[in-house]
Amino acid sequence: MKIFNWTNIRLVLMLGVVIFLFSFSSNRNQNRKLTKSVVVFEGDNALFVKRETVNKLLIENKENASSIGKDKLDLNKLERRLNSNEMIDKSDVFVSIDGVLKAVVVQKTPVARVFDKEGSFYVDYEGGIMPLSDNFTARVPLVSGVINRKNSEKYSQLFRAIYDDDFLKKNIIAIEVMHNGRLKMLNRNYNYEIDFGDIANMEQKFKDYKAFFQKAVLDSSLYKYKKIDLRFTKQVVCTK
Repeated sequence: MKIFNWTNIRLVLMLGVVIFLFSFSSNRNQNRKLTKSVVVFEGDNALFVKRETVNKLLIENKENASSIGKDKLDLNKLERRLNSNEMIDKSDVFVSIDGVLKAVVVQKTPVARVFDKEGSFYVDYEGGIMPLSDNFTARVPLVSGVINRKNSEKYSQLFRAIYDDDFLKKNIIAIEVMHNGRLKMLNRNYNYEIDFGDIANMEQKFKDYKAFFQKAVLDSSLYKYKKIDLRFTKQVVCTK
């Protein structure tokens, strides 16, 4: 019995040709230049970082992407470069079949703007520090008082709770952190002050406030109050 026959030989030759063509095509593809670079932002349309800024990071300050060879690319390095930007949460960098260098970028999400002695900054959704942008100003609560870059993360859960709730996000416009740890808040459309107490039991306090608001807004009594006290859970104390 013959080990090799013409059928086996043809299969071996065909396999060799396929491997050669694949190797040739791969090598040729690696030696090609990029055609262009494209930056895509996911999520909110508000751009805190300019598209041009991201593109410069992507092509490493070269004049354009067409001067870059595919074999010179380090996609992981490019992602790390983009992610080091203080406005960017994460990115995904890849090259399409037609030679387009593409970056899909997710920006950080600011949930509060803090004012301290050193200036102003955002607290992002994860509790990190995010600088202000020359390109866009976020509509988030303004926070002042005993808060700074060192202790701002302590209040990130509170800021997220406000950001994630459509009612609170629309109505709570300012927060002041007092020396005793109590929080005072201001409502967008009414002149009363909200005494929130500390951050303990904040979910219940917000539920109490929303229930009170929905009832009081019906009889227009909200305009009569100067202070809304939420320090005691499951009750709301109002002062005229």
